[in-house]
Amino acid sequence: MRLQSVWACLNHGLVSPSLRVPFAVALGAIGGSLSRYYLSLWFAERFGPSFPYGTLIINLSGCVVMGWFMTVAMERPEISPEIRLLFGVGFLGSYTTFSTYELDTFSLWQQHRFATGLVYWLGSCLFGALAMELGILLARLWR
Repeated sequence: MRLQSVWACLNHGLVSPSLRVPFAVALGAIGGSLSRYYLSLWFAERFGPSFPYGTLIINLSGCVVMGWFMTVAMERPEISPEIRLLFGVGFLGSYTTFSTYELDTFSLWQQHRFATGLVYWLGSCLFGALAMELGILLARLWR
């Protein structure tokens, strides 16, 4: 059964609206996480493990796709909120959170909130690295 057919059944009252949203996100997340996993394996097999090529390509491609999709989704009202959630939050959210990070940064800059955007952009990188170090430290203390 095609995705459009499944979605048509869901939208025609077979599933309540309160269940469609989490279903859309979960369905998209399955595809995104599997895509990320298999692409990462492919890049590691093809180019070796000395550099995280898979993560780099996934993050950059996720940003391109997020920029494209959000622009199209916002300009076309016929794209339902559930489809936006399925692809934007579910698929791309599990494919790469980096694309969401960049979308949030770009949104702040579009709102002319340059200082806030810069703090968020740099703070996420810096504090993300510090949080990773804290997690490693806690794991070692927990042993």
